[in-house]
Amino acid sequence: MQGPTPQHDDFLRAYDQYADAIFRHCYYRVYDREKAKELSQECFMKTWEYLSQGKPVDNLRAFLYRVANNLIIDSSRKKKESSLDAMMDEGFEPVGAGPESATVAAEAGQMIALIERLDEKYRDAVRMRYLDDLSPKEIAAALGESENVISVRIHRGIKQLREFMA
Repeated sequence: MQGPTPQHDDFLRAYDQYADAIFRHCYYRVYDREKAKELSQECFMKTWEYLSQGKPVDNLRAFLYRVANNLIIDSSRKKKESSLDAMMDEGFEPVGAGPESATVAAEAGQMIALIERLDEKYRDAVRMRYLDDLSPKEIAAALGESENVISVRIHRGIKQLREFMA
């Protein structure tokens, strides 16, 4: 019986490092906890299938985000998900431990609402940069764009956010 392969070890490390981040990324795209869990699990399953076939992956983190994005897009084509505004209309309120966290939650909610107003190409880049903490290079790999294009989208998205806030 053979021991774990390098792909197996890389995959386990990636899961430990990125599972929560991939879940958050999915959640901020679909705003449904169960759907986000399902998408993040499927993301890791598809990644494992790809790696177990011996196919190379240069940047596993970027690859995971690319798989997650593709799954989110496929999912949204099947069924339109509710927006944050609709959830808030139905009584969803971010809950914190005290007045300070309530203020932070309110500000975060406002910022997320502003990000949702961005043009889609800017929204994805800004969300991945500032909510998912990915580098422009990792975002470029995840979205299949050049690093320069992503940097421009982030810059223009931030400019558009400033206009919204003015």
